[in-house]
Amino acid sequence: TGMNSLELQFNDQLTNGYEARNLNETPNLDCYDDESFDVVTCVVSIDYLIEPVKVLKEVWRVLRPGGKMIVSQSNRCFPTKAIAMWLSMNDRQHLELINGYFQYAGGFEERNAYDITATLPDNSYRDPMFIVEAVKERTKSKKEE
Repeated sequence: TGMNSLELQFNDQLTNGYEARNLNETPNLDCYDDESFDVVTCVVSIDYLIEPVKVLKEVWRVLRPGGKMIVSQSNRCFPTKAIAMWLSMNDRQHLELINGYFQYAGGFEERNAYDITATLPDNSYRDPMFIVEAVKERTKSKKEE
């Protein structure tokens, strides 16, 4: 799922089609069945979501029990697109905010955060990059009931 249909069309890693959708206009994933994914990713764009908790509740719905949601984030963004409070926060605060989104969405185990910033031999500066990983609670699935 992404906003740009043309980019999705030319993504050779997609094997089962794609869905072009603006999650700020339609913050749901109703185009996907319950418990139909093992992994969902959000690549450097959670700072653009107007209703991130609604989106994460949808992610919870489409994940299988034990499935993972992986959110990557950097301190780079389009300031005109990011939510206002994101712009005044540091990296640690961004991670805490993302953790809070998961907490309010509910149904996820304790989250883990990782610093995956590139290390260069000459120690030159690179933008920091972080991952927040959340696992859907391993409860009895709707299909098993």
